[in-house]
Amino acid sequence: MGTPPLAGESSRSVSEATHLRGEPRLPGDKSISHRALILAALAEGESLITGAGDGRDVASTATIVAALGATVERVSEDGLNVDYRVASPGADGLHEPLGILDCRNSGTSLRLCSGVLASLPFFSILDGDSSLRSRPVARIIEPLRLMGAELHARKSDALPPLVVIGRQKLHGIDYTTRVPSAQVKSAILLAGLRAEGPTTVREVVATRDHTERMLRARGVAVRREPESEAAGGSAAWTLDGGARLKQIDQHVPGDISAAAFWLVAAAIHPDSELTLRDVGVNPTRIAVISILGRMHARIAGDVFHSTRVLGGELTCDLSVASSDLEATDITPEEVAAAIDEIPILCLAATQARGKTTIRGAGELRNKESDRIAGVAAGLSALGARISVEGDNITIDGPTKLVGAPTQALDDHRLAMTFAVAGLIASGSTSIDRADSAAVSYPSFFTELERLQA
Repeated sequence: MGTPPLAGESSRSVSEATHLRGEPRLPGDKSISHRALILAALAEGESLITGAGDGRDVASTATIVAALGATVERVSEDGLNVDYRVASPGADGLHEPLGILDCRNSGTSLRLCSGVLASLPFFSILDGDSSLRSRPVARIIEPLRLMGAELHARKSDALPPLVVIGRQKLHGIDYTTRVPSAQVKSAILLAGLRAEGPTTVREVVATRDHTERMLRARGVAVRREPESEAAGGSAAWTLDGGARLKQIDQHVPGDISAAAFWLVAAAIHPDSELTLRDVGVNPTRIAVISILGRMHARIAGDVFHSTRVLGGELTCDLSVASSDLEATDITPEEVAAAIDEIPILCLAATQARGKTTIRGAGELRNKESDRIAGVAAGLSALGARISVEGDNITIDGPTKLVGAPTQALDDHRLAMTFAVAGLIASGSTSIDRADSAAVSYPSFFTELERLQA
């Protein structure tokens, strides 16, 4: 199975754009792409996954699935998205990997696969790059141990590598997550598929529900209390062990987290008009659009009432144009629902009238980098008025940005945030290690150049 080439450590320079016009091509939703590959490996038979994102994170999951005994074929690719054909013997036919399972920079690969491996009767090790080795795993180890699996990690079970000694018969648990995390929730539910009895995951703040939707599409009865499927508020998810997944084909919609960079780019640029096609608008993922709407961004599209379904997920077309933004307050619940979009929302806040506050953003410190420190340093270098107190961020705007060197810290979200900032900053903005954008959006800089043409 081929994988996209590794990006280097190069820097990029972005100059102020006179205008932005066109239709940016979006990668397939990263969250859905990961899950489609994993669920295809658990279902016996052949699955076709179309439009999956071709970033390095998703490629890591594809490699892990192949190492466990599924056949993973890249049927077609275009430098942004890829179609996969996965042939699997099903969960009972997967086998112990011959070597370490390399997640590279992908926390999603590590966390979701740990849930699968916990219920498979063999030994495995999940590892990754230096960034991944700094990300916490205790939140995964605790519930999976309670289910009967054996897991170990370095630094007293705090950090990867993660050793998983799975068990054929786990037992279901009723567990309340300590931090809002769709990845932790998903790991527990995936382990619960092969556990005895029901498994319930309770969330104080409801997170994205792609795993639950995709399990239902494959014949697993996943129950939610309360029944509302919007993000925010508490929720409990339950499934019964022993369910066998049906093989289905999956189409992956455009990634709304990738779309957010263009929504903000067009909103803050004085001469812009962009259209985004087939964007996934899962109700648990549209907090970023709600927040930008509250900031008076000129976004048009049937976001909240879409009935167009691709691969079990709601989609719609979005258009966005130059906007006169107003500051807003972003609550901890909204941070949880828009966790991947907070860096680019910080950039939007620098161009909004008034003081924007973002509260309870501590989970951003546990991403590919400490995103609170990284985004504050980068935007400050460009002239933004941004301050951090604990887990809260305050931004005063609007501020005219001035091109300057910025550090992406090997973090794709920061690389793309500072590149978008460069579109409105006077002079030239350089982004060190900008090619980290390829983790989720391989053609990002190509699209950025094309929209200025």
